[in-house]
Amino acid sequence: MNTLTTIILSILGLLAGGLFLYFGAEGLIRGSASVAIRKGITPLVVGLTIVAFGTSSPEFVVSVAAAIRGNAGIAFGNIVGSNICNIALILGISAIISPIKVNIQLIKTDILVMIGVTLLLILLILDHSLSRIDGGILFLGIIVYTGYTLYMANKKKIKVDNLDIEVKGKPWKDIFFIAGGIVVLVIGANLFIEGAIKLAVIMKVSDVIIGLTIVALGTSLPELATSLLAAIKKEGDISIGNIVGSNIFNILCILGFAALLQPIILTGANQVNYVDMFVMMLIAIILLPLAWSKLELSRLEGAFLIFIYVGYVYYMYSYRAAEIAHLLSEN
Repeated sequence: MNTLTTIILSILGLLAGGLFLYFGAEGLIRGSASVAIRKGITPLVVGLTIVAFGTSSPEFVVSVAAAIRGNAGIAFGNIVGSNICNIALILGISAIISPIKVNIQLIKTDILVMIGVTLLLILLILDHSLSRIDGGILFLGIIVYTGYTLYMANKKKIKVDNLDIEVKGKPWKDIFFIAGGIVVLVIGANLFIEGAIKLAVIMKVSDVIIGLTIVALGTSLPELATSLLAAIKKEGDISIGNIVGSNIFNILCILGFAALLQPIILTGANQVNYVDMFVMMLIAIILLPLAWSKLELSRLEGAFLIFIYVGYVYYMYSYRAAEIAHLLSEN
């Protein structure tokens, strides 16, 4: 099989995997949210937990599968890259489409939590690994965060009327969507990982760079679709809440669970680059003043976020890739 054929097959694998991930996540989100509403859970709780966390299901399946298969670079890079993509690219595009109104409660709690868990991840990865103990710490965090969210939502009795989820049909259909969504997600994850690994070999870049860019963008399709739709409908709370909630889930639940199953060791060409961590931390912090100013993300601020993302990707494929190629040649 020649190189061109391999490239085409790898790209087709990525595209097919991306489509499976998107539709699998859509089915899982719809089924889970419908079950929750049938059980009397308020729309606010559904929006803050199931919808936000559900859009991260592709990241979950891909990172956990990659960790089990020993592709630590993809497992870790996917989460870091997705968190950068979620804020810098997806929120940036959403704000350009329509300025996003920001709820003050999101600023006082969830954005600060996102900044805190990002800092926690940086501290835990200083030794270039996430052990099972580290994974346990992170996973405990998502339990505490979810419990707090449920408690505060029920205590304040806030309602979110804009949640774009309808409860229709028989309950068995919800179970069908959940089960079908999971199956499709697993298939999509395998296709996506295989395509990403083959592309990394052909391009002579490390798994972590592919994870930080191509895989991260692909697994962020549900966040992209949800946030763009919310922006078009001028439902800013859903747009930004989905992104912040997903970023928290990515770090605490996905990396935590992956590390509990298989410790993530990042060495050699897949070692941690602190530029990646710095960018992830920087945009998390930048979001706070941007959201605080007039309680809105303007079109200009959205363009600024996209500028950061474009600059980061340019750095990855111009400077970082060259450094790793040199390291691989030495080995």
